[in-house]
Amino acid sequence: VRLVESGGGLAQPGGSLRLSCAASGFSFGSYAMSWFRQAPGKGLEWVSVIYSDGRTTRYADSVKGRFTMSSDSAKDTVYLNMNNLKPEDSALYICAKGHSVVGTEHVDGYDSWGQGTQVTVSS
Repeated sequence: VRLVESGGGLAQPGGSLRLSCAASGFSFGSYAMSWFRQAPGKGLEWVSVIYSDGRTTRYADSVKGRFTMSSDSAKDTVYLNMNNLKPEDSALYICAKGHSVVGTEHVDGYDSWGQGTQVTVSS
């Protein structure tokens, strides 16, 4: 299993970024995928999940209404569109492959992790 994130960078408050996670080495359409994030000095925080159906999504309250997660089965890639970014969104964003078709916000529901892509929101 390999998960490779990209798309991070520097954004201004109120700005937008789109993260990608390219997956390989497993049957992409058979597992839920999530985004987590980790800010300096803090623990891992679950951000969003998309179930294996490619349509069902759930979000942490802190990003609901601002972030949208999607998947493209033709490209074996999941995305995280982030709008109205805030300084508190600054973190290393990591995608993860779930154990099953439905997702969870708990880290023990995931068995493979990417290296992450850094997002910094600052003026």
